[in-house]
Amino acid sequence: MITVFTPTYNRAYCLGNLFNSLCSQTYTDFEWLIVDDGSTDNTKSLVEGFCCNSNINIRYVYQKNGGKHRAINRGVAEARGELFFIVDSDDTLPGDSLETISVYAQGINWRDDGIAGVSGVRIYSNGVRIGGTFPFDELICNAIELRDKYHVKGDMAEVWVTSILKEYQFPTFLQEKFVTEAVVWYRIAKTYKIKYFNKPIYQCEYLEDGLSRNIRRIHRNSPKGSMLYCIEMIQNSQVSLLSKLKATINYWRYTIHYKGERPKELLPYWWMWLFWPLGYMFYRRDLK
Repeated sequence: MITVFTPTYNRAYCLGNLFNSLCSQTYTDFEWLIVDDGSTDNTKSLVEGFCCNSNINIRYVYQKNGGKHRAINRGVAEARGELFFIVDSDDTLPGDSLETISVYAQGINWRDDGIAGVSGVRIYSNGVRIGGTFPFDELICNAIELRDKYHVKGDMAEVWVTSILKEYQFPTFLQEKFVTEAVVWYRIAKTYKIKYFNKPIYQCEYLEDGLSRNIRRIHRNSPKGSMLYCIEMIQNSQVSLLSKLKATINYWRYTIHYKGERPKELLPYWWMWLFWPLGYMFYRRDLK
């Protein structure tokens, strides 16, 4: 079974589009797990209506607002499927999405083969792939190699093995509501690869109130989570030198935004001070 997991916050106005796309799936062995991250709109009553008007296995969990990463932690803990597919509340799935996932997942001995999941590509509503062409029919590599070795751009549509994902919880910081998913994906990449394939399984709609369109402000408001991502990029031996340098600049950018005392694990290396001026330049740009 596949757990289609949707974290949501005040998205009742668009959640119906995802529901309709799930009702149209050619593969039916799935559950739709919704973690409502403290919505104040009519999300709960809307989901209750979905439950009454479809044959989909829907489970709804409500929690205090804490950000998408906390919602994912809750979703992974609650999931009953072998595979875990994060689908945002403003996005939809092509009709054969889950069937395609099940086909590409067949025959993989996850831990024995060192594979933590499968991944298709994301497309816009016009059918164009996000990030441009994916130049492979299939590719087995880890999430870092995908970017730094094969130079693939744009978000992919990862489907994780639930039992493996349970071993990699998102870190949390008091009074912060964002940690990029790349923190966990790159931790997994130290041990596991992903089987990528060139089939669209996810259709994106980047809305004005979404994380993607507001990512600069979100990083600024969660500086400790952002610094953690940068430090782990710098420490990771698989990450390219160019990516490490970018992470160093961003480390200072978010450090300046953070006014408190840095935890020990977020302290810089001596050579990182050389890039403080560039970090300050990006910090000033954030203020505009």
